[in-house]
Amino acid sequence: MEHYVVLITTPDADTANVISEAVINENLAKCVNIIKEVNSVFHWDGKINHENETLMIIKTKKENFKSLMKKVKTLHPYTVPEIIALPIVDGSEEYLSWLDS
Repeated sequence: MEHYVVLITTPDADTANVISEAVINENLAKCVNIIKEVNSVFHWDGKINHENETLMIIKTKKENFKSLMKKVKTLHPYTVPEIIALPIVDGSEEYLSWLDS
């Protein structure tokens, strides 16, 4: 089975907690780590922006990604939320089995 790490930034920890609870409750992800206050520098609306955001690191199965992305978009306040999936190419057998359960 294939697995993903999904990176999502949110404007604050409250938003990250709401999204995390939803994707866990709907079995779209197995685990979410929330890292408060990452500094993001990005180009938007013709200017360079500097924002403090919260980073979510989500572990899930590849088969759940499209549904997870759809759910996040319904809860996320950004017009274009960052939702990036990275394949897990290897990991401990026990952890990957837990992701499958």
